[in-house]
Amino acid sequence: MKTIKGPGIFLAQFAGNDEPFNSLDSIAAWAASLGYKGVQVPSNDARLFDLEKAADSQDYCDEVLGILGQHGLALTELSTHIQGQLVAVHPAYDAAFDAFAPEAVRGNPGARQEWAVNQMHLAAKASERLGLTTQASFSGALAWPYFYAWPQRPAALVDEAFAELARRWQPILDRFDECGVDIGFELHPGEDLHDGVTFERFLEATGNHPRANILYDPSHMVLQQMDYVGFLDVYHERVKCFHVKDAEFRPSPKAGVYGGYQGWVERPGRFRSLGDGQVDFGAIFAKMAQYDFAGWAVLEWECALKHPQVGAAEGAPFIEKHIIRVTEHAFDDFAGGDGALPDFRRMGMS
Repeated sequence: MKTIKGPGIFLAQFAGNDEPFNSLDSIAAWAASLGYKGVQVPSNDARLFDLEKAADSQDYCDEVLGILGQHGLALTELSTHIQGQLVAVHPAYDAAFDAFAPEAVRGNPGARQEWAVNQMHLAAKASERLGLTTQASFSGALAWPYFYAWPQRPAALVDEAFAELARRWQPILDRFDECGVDIGFELHPGEDLHDGVTFERFLEATGNHPRANILYDPSHMVLQQMDYVGFLDVYHERVKCFHVKDAEFRPSPKAGVYGGYQGWVERPGRFRSLGDGQVDFGAIFAKMAQYDFAGWAVLEWECALKHPQVGAAEGAPFIEKHIIRVTEHAFDDFAGGDGALPDFRRMGMS
């Protein structure tokens, strides 16, 4: 069995224009001071990372790893959530998602998609240069406006949406395969890949591509009222990344899973800092150990109530407490005798 690596922290929610959050060196020092051993880096944030330079220059990649190493940190994964999102955008969301893209391609969905696809290709090479074997991303969404359709959707609409999603991702997945890197798609409401069923549809549409895998985040499953522990029994072979994020779901007489367009504080389902929600992390970390998950346990902080720096400070010891150092032998080996075959007749078996 393998012991999970960690604690790690996803830097996207903490990066900013003020010290210590505005450079890789200073934010790494901050993360290390809290007890983190690894960082997941958003590849779209130029304050922390230059994706184009990383894809082109081994020296730059060595510099990035050196900066982290000076603080005793490893690079867990690159994140391409923003770029992956823009690989597939339904026209209903064009205006909203334009804000995620460079100004030069805004108002031009074709150019925006081309930019996003190129970013993913750069990210595959950058991950290879950095010695990484996994990357965290989103799938984007073409079918999401129809997830609870009225009037009823045409029977073939979702099939075609997933076929088109696969057509867009197939060349990207092939490039990642060339670079020896898996994509862990975060299963997330708002994405076409948001649960096990939709992941399986995508997997089938890509010919069961070996690089199409899962970023496991139980918080999104709590908000969808899924069996997030049993999910690992079914999909553990495809789980390559792990966001440790808490959530709670408290339905009311007025609102349920869909939330009634309310803000995060008022919704029945909301994200919480680690230990403040309902996720059974003891069971999750036990499943991770059982199934030899070889990756990192990475805090993604999103909480409707608590200050982010408090959540970050509490996150490292919380994860450390839950990591199971796996045993090297069975607990009852002491009673196993000398290893010789027993006389089964004397044991009453004949």
